[in-house]
Amino acid sequence: MQRVRISSQHSPVYKLGDPQLSLSPKFRVAALKSPFLDPSSELELAMNGQPLIPGLLDDVALNCLMRLPVKSHAACRAVCKRWHFLLGSKERFFTRRKELGFHDPWLFVFVFHKCTGKIQWLVLDLNHFSWHTIPAMPCKDKVCPHGFRCVSIPKEGTLFVCGGVVSDVDCPLDVVLKYDMYRNRWTVMNQMITARSFFASGVIDGMIYVAGGNSTNLYELDSAEVLDPIKGYWRPVASMGTNMASYDTAVLDGKLLVTEGWLWPFFVSPRGQVYDPITNKWDSMAVGLREGWTGSSVVVYGHLFVVSEHERMKLKVYDVDSDSWETVEGPPLPEQICKPFSVNCCDSKIYVVGRDLHVAVGQIVKVDLKCHVEKKLRFAVQWHVVDAPKAFSDLTPSSSQKLVVFALSAHAGGISVDFQVKPQLLGLDHNL
Repeated sequence: MQRVRISSQHSPVYKLGDPQLSLSPKFRVAALKSPFLDPSSELELAMNGQPLIPGLLDDVALNCLMRLPVKSHAACRAVCKRWHFLLGSKERFFTRRKELGFHDPWLFVFVFHKCTGKIQWLVLDLNHFSWHTIPAMPCKDKVCPHGFRCVSIPKEGTLFVCGGVVSDVDCPLDVVLKYDMYRNRWTVMNQMITARSFFASGVIDGMIYVAGGNSTNLYELDSAEVLDPIKGYWRPVASMGTNMASYDTAVLDGKLLVTEGWLWPFFVSPRGQVYDPITNKWDSMAVGLREGWTGSSVVVYGHLFVVSEHERMKLKVYDVDSDSWETVEGPPLPEQICKPFSVNCCDSKIYVVGRDLHVAVGQIVKVDLKCHVEKKLRFAVQWHVVDAPKAFSDLTPSSSQKLVVFALSAHAGGISVDFQVKPQLLGLDHNL
């Protein structure tokens, strides 16, 4: 990312997602209400005499089938008509899982092919460590993921992809795409007020905040705005007070933390801003916090952790009281995980997805140290690596988002930008 510190100028930008643009989606959208939830469904009534699994009550059998990994659905649908009916629709399958109270985490990984530049979303089942796909985003194959920011709303089971850049014309994007897990489809949302790339993004109390970033010709922005996902509209919030792009972002204690990030060599100390939505004000980030923030972050146990991207350092955690970073006990990130990588977390585990989509899983544990003067909380980590299929050897991660498959549940940061792609313009249509 190039550092540019000059005032923002509002040059013309390309507004994408306008109604006059056309799109032929690569996936079909279900038009009918799921009959699985309708007890009067003729198909379901016709199969009532056929057990789901011979020798088991249907309630028990259904509980078993709901645990099948998605990658097995295609084969399992051939077992019988009821299995085909149950597993033939993701909408039906996930709705029933929600009813039964299943709570299984998935990691959604935004990747691109290093040779063709084609982008796609792959999904890692964190229970079975198996991969599957979701429908392609409504855009052309050669769209550069440079500068996209991705967030999710855990309780709603929705994933949002915002902004981006078309590098051929140095054109920032104002587009917002939404993926609905239960409908298994993408829709085009209302555009951001300002087109931007390499910006900060995060979710606070169900609201999506974006701030800063690059405008046309790499002019840096100081504006910020917020999206109400339910009402579907954006409104401006307080400006950052300084023009800056974002290297990484985190939400901690209900505030949005934005770091400009270190650039090698370390000639200039990075800047950082903190936004409080309650007061609608920005403050400068503490010196120790911004100067030690040298990688991609996650929040675990209410603490900010960073996986460094400049050298193979150990995981470190920020201590608010001393405004300093402390090394987490345990080994460094495994050598199999190569940059660029994206970082996310689920409960007390950190997931680092590296090049070729090898995944390092770090289990974070608390270590209580009882000193004579004070009791201080420390952390330790233990890593293990999940190797990716050989078919992923040419894929590179750009972002990763966590969704939980029943009330569904992504960290806003962790987007690595190391692309060598010749992109084309997005082609979007509101009539999905």
